[in-house]
Amino acid sequence: MAVIQKYGKNYDPDLVCHKETSPPDKSGAPGCHKKWSEHNTNWSRPVARVWTVVLLLGTCLLYCARVAMPICAVSMAVQFGWTKRESGMVLGSFFWGYCFTQVLGGYVSDRVGGEKVLLLSAAAWGSMTAFTPVLAHFCSQPILSMTLARFLMGLLQGVHYPSLASLCSQKVVESERGFLMSTVGSGSYLGTLVIGGAGSLMLDLYGWQSVFYVSGLLSVLWAYCMWKCLLKGEGPIITLESLGSGGPQSRLTKRHWLRLFKQPAVCAVIVTHLCTACTFFTLLSWLPTFFKDSFPEAKGWIFNVVPWLVAIPSSLFSGCLSDQLIIRGFDTASVRKLMQFFSMGVSSVFTLLLCGNTTFPWAVAFVSATMGFTTFSHSGVSVNVQDLAPSCAGALFGVMNTCGAFSGVLMVYFSGYLIETTGSWASVFALITVVNLLGLCTFLAFAEARRVDLDCSKDQVLSPGQQDVYGGTIWQEAVCHVGELALPMCERPDARQPNPLLLMGLSGSGCHGDRWLVAAAWQ
Repeated sequence: MAVIQKYGKNYDPDLVCHKETSPPDKSGAPGCHKKWSEHNTNWSRPVARVWTVVLLLGTCLLYCARVAMPICAVSMAVQFGWTKRESGMVLGSFFWGYCFTQVLGGYVSDRVGGEKVLLLSAAAWGSMTAFTPVLAHFCSQPILSMTLARFLMGLLQGVHYPSLASLCSQKVVESERGFLMSTVGSGSYLGTLVIGGAGSLMLDLYGWQSVFYVSGLLSVLWAYCMWKCLLKGEGPIITLESLGSGGPQSRLTKRHWLRLFKQPAVCAVIVTHLCTACTFFTLLSWLPTFFKDSFPEAKGWIFNVVPWLVAIPSSLFSGCLSDQLIIRGFDTASVRKLMQFFSMGVSSVFTLLLCGNTTFPWAVAFVSATMGFTTFSHSGVSVNVQDLAPSCAGALFGVMNTCGAFSGVLMVYFSGYLIETTGSWASVFALITVVNLLGLCTFLAFAEARRVDLDCSKDQVLSPGQQDVYGGTIWQEAVCHVGELALPMCERPDARQPNPLLLMGLSGSGCHGDRWLVAAAWQ
């Protein structure tokens, strides 16, 4: 059957897509390099559910390993005689390493597959976590070895989220991406809760070393199970040949990247993600101090646990809501904007309420609501990058996350300066609100959901069997008629429907004005 989507205002009755015959199964036939069954690169629903659970556990373990050092920092400082400044240097070195591998991780994932990069990185940072106590005890300068280990941990974990974005854009249909990304994203809150509870218990009973051993070994075990069960124990994960001859992304030239970054929608997701990261890092870093200063008699487990307990179901709900709206026919761009409105607009209302004089229960309620609505960004800007550029979603998400990490660290420092100079937490919450509104206005004004990684600046009518610059292959049997013009259809292995064909050849006002995207899915 033919699936036709319109990106524009005016309906064109001359646009008719005729039913085509499926491409030949015979290997070597024109336009057919693989059998028909092999062209379907999207996960089936049962497979997607399995991967969702596996990636959720992986993200949970990622945060268990990441938060192990902050939990053990006080005990390690006592044992090794670290000052507050030295402890801060060890903890802060993670973020500097975290910034440097975002783009590289996404770039490699786009070429060889995000699941392979996730597997290798998990095995590496899991091993690094397990060996951390060994490095601390067998080095004459523990402060140097721990700073280096923390920096390497940031390098290794920096590829995780860009790889997730790349994997999701390659394997998950558009109407199911919101739920997968929001579910996997909730693993960060789950991991923080698990390591906060179980890690604190292990710290008291068995010492700080046990926290690193357990979280590290569990991460390595997860990577092994993923390799053995889901990747079927295949041979070398990444080869030089695969790096050199990657998929569609490898065909994107410098000109295409420059054109991509000139798109207002791409700039909008970068700016919005930057603002989201700034507010999240600031809240994550300073909320415990806010509660300690404002309510010194309050129990720490309440304000350290309750907001994250709210964030997990909120993240899951946002994914279900966004996918259901898209399935029911709502415009994808409007759904992404709605999710981001909840994330940055509604959450800012509760952030502003913290500026006044509140009681402890109300403060916990406002913070929980803020963190809960913030998670809606998993179904907004975080997944919008996959709508815009599925052929290079990993690398583009890496650019976004790099900007977000740098700006987040700077805003955490600046927030500390405001607290010290003004002596008021209201200035910090007001700053968070301003940053949120800036990102929200940018996203509402410029965000789109149509693909912008396709070059429509010139005609691109290809012959059967010929490949376009994005790796698509023209099938001889697939022809779509636009008015009196018959154009071939191009296979898009990264498109959103099973076994999709994407019309190539529209140009001029048809691409830049009333843009049409025509896809045919064989049923």
